[in-house]
Amino acid sequence: MRTDYCGELSPADVGREVKLAGWVNRRRDFGTLTFVDLRDRTGIAQLVFSKGEREVHTLNREDVIAVTGTVARRSEGNVNPGMKTGAIEVHVNALTVLNRSKTPPFLVEGDGSDATEETRLRFRYVDLRRERLQRSLELRHRVFKSTRDFFSDNGFLEIETPFLTKSTPEGARDFLVPSRLTPGSFYALPQSPQLFKQLFMIGGIDRYFQIVKCFRDEDLRSDRQPEFTQLDLEISFPNDKEDVLVILEGAMAHVFRETLGVELDRPFPRVTYTEAISRYGTDKPDLRFGMEICDISEVVANSEFRVFREAIGNGGKVAGILAAGCSSYPRSKIDRLQEIAVSAGAKGMIWLKVEEEVSSPIAKFLSEGELASIREAFSARAGDLILLLAGQGIERPLGELRLAIGREKKPIDDGFGFLWVTDFPLFELDEDGNLTSAHHPFTSPRPEDIPTLEERPLSALSNAYDLVLNGTELGSGSIRIHSRDLQERIFRLLRIGEEEAQERFGFFLRALEYGAPPHGGFALGMDRLVMMMANERSLRDVIAFPKTTTGSCPLTDAPMPVSDAQLGELGLRLNERR
Repeated sequence: MRTDYCGELSPADVGREVKLAGWVNRRRDFGTLTFVDLRDRTGIAQLVFSKGEREVHTLNREDVIAVTGTVARRSEGNVNPGMKTGAIEVHVNALTVLNRSKTPPFLVEGDGSDATEETRLRFRYVDLRRERLQRSLELRHRVFKSTRDFFSDNGFLEIETPFLTKSTPEGARDFLVPSRLTPGSFYALPQSPQLFKQLFMIGGIDRYFQIVKCFRDEDLRSDRQPEFTQLDLEISFPNDKEDVLVILEGAMAHVFRETLGVELDRPFPRVTYTEAISRYGTDKPDLRFGMEICDISEVVANSEFRVFREAIGNGGKVAGILAAGCSSYPRSKIDRLQEIAVSAGAKGMIWLKVEEEVSSPIAKFLSEGELASIREAFSARAGDLILLLAGQGIERPLGELRLAIGREKKPIDDGFGFLWVTDFPLFELDEDGNLTSAHHPFTSPRPEDIPTLEERPLSALSNAYDLVLNGTELGSGSIRIHSRDLQERIFRLLRIGEEEAQERFGFFLRALEYGAPPHGGFALGMDRLVMMMANERSLRDVIAFPKTTTGSCPLTDAPMPVSDAQLGELGLRLNERR
């Protein structure tokens, strides 16, 4: 039906007869001539129809047509330098209308801002025709292909794991699937292939990877979907975590080189969890801008200012960030920053504008020497703004302030800053004050912390690591526990009793007794990676058929009720809503 794609025609094709097919992007009538922009996946070609072709006047946006014509060079005054095929046009001698289209609910050209997101998702088959979305999906394909190429070339085997499996705690709610053959029993859709990939290592596979769908029933947002795609990998006999980190860095370097032509600096910087919190106020810092947290507790330790004095006296600190060149911020903007700090947990925010002198609402409570010492501690210059918080747990609010200012000054597409964060706590406390895994219960502690796990569990650090890109966590991994004895000790600390452990993890504990090798791995969110590479702000712009923030699909109206007959086959009955 076609010999060429629209966007691939060039002046080299002038004089050649071609067959094209696609969608009408728009039509323009000029008396004896009619111009039609024909669009396919590769771009747009301008078609020229003479007066004799009557059917062309009936064409509307999104009608599907096929044409035969001759490629011609545009006259010098009609060349469109902003169009990929702007130097040529196709003089049509035959037109076939393949299908008519109703008036689309929104324009395909542009960024889709003329429609709500729900409308775009309801008519996703129209939305998919937009150049921006097609570009993202093409990038997604190339990222996936280059990822597979890298791991295949480095001795990894891609092996599928089951979708219908057993419910195990992974940090979120499972999607459950009722079993018809075993009434009252349920499969769970996997939150990750965690235990299966560890079984691969026990089974001698040595190097495994998979680009796999995973499922989590959790509250959604712009960078979270109920079904998502992750790169999953595991290796046997790693030299601690170094082997895993080196492999991931190589994979990222390969993918960025092959898909974007970007060379990444390696090795990626590394900070410990403790360093990340103290320096940046978050365990996923954006390194594209500085603004590190500066602790000035020693500088103001003897201050007469009550807020500083009470904060330090009660075991807290006084710390802040320097917003270079931001002393011109109006009061409304500073008030907004204060709201950000308070919503993140701070009791309040103190600001100092640095000019020839330092001006601040608290300036009258501080001596000239203290103001000068604060300025010196931040290396502040005229035109800078200092933001201070006082108290306990002020690192995360400072981190939010840092992001609010830094990301305003740094656009979303300003380079790629990779970072490894290591040495996370092995445990943390849940809302009830009980121990819970900071990553997951199969993460190995650092060897030096194993002897004192029961005595000092909250002091134990894990052999875990996160990969961060521009302040977004791409994925996490760890060296795994490969001893049944150690795994059962971790379960006991997590209040998973012997009976529950046997019921939920018996198959895995049994496998650990049959020569489990040391192993470690990683899971990386591919949707999130593509989103950042495409400079998009939402996962929904790099996934073909995403869900809304309520987990629904406007296109198919899923989820939806099922018949009583279907429920009966599964031995289920719905409770009446109260």
